[in-house]
Amino acid sequence: MFSKVICCFIFVLCSVSVVRVKSQICHKMAQYDRCSTTNGCACFLIAGATNFGLCSYQYLVECSQLTPCENSTNLCPRDYECVHHPRCHDVPICYPVRADNAELCPPILVTNTTTTIPTTTTNTTQEIVMPNIPANARWTQNGVTVAGGHGAGSAINQLSGGWFGACGLFVDDDQTVFIADIGNHRIIQWKKGDTNGQVAAGGKNEGSGLDQLRYPSDVLIDKETDSLIICDRDNRRVIQWSRRRGTMQGEILVDNIDCYGLAMGLQRYLYVSDYRKHEVRRYQLGDKNSTLVAGGNGQGAGLNQLNEPRYLFVDRQQNVYVSDRDNHRVMKWTKGAKEGVLVAGGQGHGNALTQLSFPQGLFVDALGTIYVAEEGNERVTRWAQGDKKQVTVVAGGNGSGAGPNQFYHPLGLSFDRHANLYVVDWANVRVQRYSLE
Repeated sequence: MFSKVICCFIFVLCSVSVVRVKSQICHKMAQYDRCSTTNGCACFLIAGATNFGLCSYQYLVECSQLTPCENSTNLCPRDYECVHHPRCHDVPICYPVRADNAELCPPILVTNTTTTIPTTTTNTTQEIVMPNIPANARWTQNGVTVAGGHGAGSAINQLSGGWFGACGLFVDDDQTVFIADIGNHRIIQWKKGDTNGQVAAGGKNEGSGLDQLRYPSDVLIDKETDSLIICDRDNRRVIQWSRRRGTMQGEILVDNIDCYGLAMGLQRYLYVSDYRKHEVRRYQLGDKNSTLVAGGNGQGAGLNQLNEPRYLFVDRQQNVYVSDRDNHRVMKWTKGAKEGVLVAGGQGHGNALTQLSFPQGLFVDALGTIYVAEEGNERVTRWAQGDKKQVTVVAGGNGSGAGPNQFYHPLGLSFDRHANLYVVDWANVRVQRYSLE
């Protein structure tokens, strides 16, 4: 249940503190449970309280701006609340409480014929991050290495190299980067500003045990369960791996699939590309039955076919974008469609602006603009919605190399909430960040 605090709300803790907030209080909810009709609002458990939390917006500030609460009393300055926020810090932190927080995060209501009451039922709508990037936006041309960059290897400051270099990546809300470190058989995370990564899953040599991975190619986060979802490629399965401390193994979600790329849509639908069957399937999490949403008509270049599909993006309308690698194009499949629509490339293999060369990672912003990592052209290109001739180079395009303005086979691609671009620079064994200017 929820309580709207309009005056002083007093919790009896190890010591007594008075918290002055005007906000929603979530009751008997887990950390980060959905507590509001507003996407992005979540329950932050209050330090020292039992079954009470603060329902607040998750992205008010970056993790680096948060400070720990007073150790002995859990006190915070005025207009801050002492809460748990394990995605940012191991200890309770002071989180800002805005004056309009009650309006920003109104409670989820259940309506019947006689009354309207608050409920603690968790909404299973997965938020899709699609930054509203202006059409004339530009990014710094010299990338900054945020992961790897210390040669190929298995140390925690390195990524795997050679033919088994890092592939897909996911950028969390606090700008932590999760990387499918394929040749090291692990998922490794790099927090913003860190020089070393941390193994988040696998890392126990190649194998098929539930505590092992075998050439994982992509990863994302299911925020409802606070877990990683991993394409465990050469084990032919998709697994879920909790981010809770002490988790030693994963759980199989989908098996007997030659997965390569993953995407999460609304209602926690999971989309998986199968690069051997040349198709994309949709799964409701918890259900092993699937629905064909793209391809599935054999390997080919027809509008109803795919050829070695790689990475995916799913927008809020459940449109599925596919990097159709060996057709050198990006296809868009609307919900229920029998064939796709060409939205980028498709002009043959080449290096002209209107051509693609082995497209890999892709992303779509709120305006419908498409961003594509081109493995063969060593660049990231931007394609205007509905105009396959309005193309610009966002990053790279300066030949193969290890310079800050170069790539050597870019693969995974993503953006954070602030529209900064992240690219897995595969053969340079690093992840590069390009800041929005």
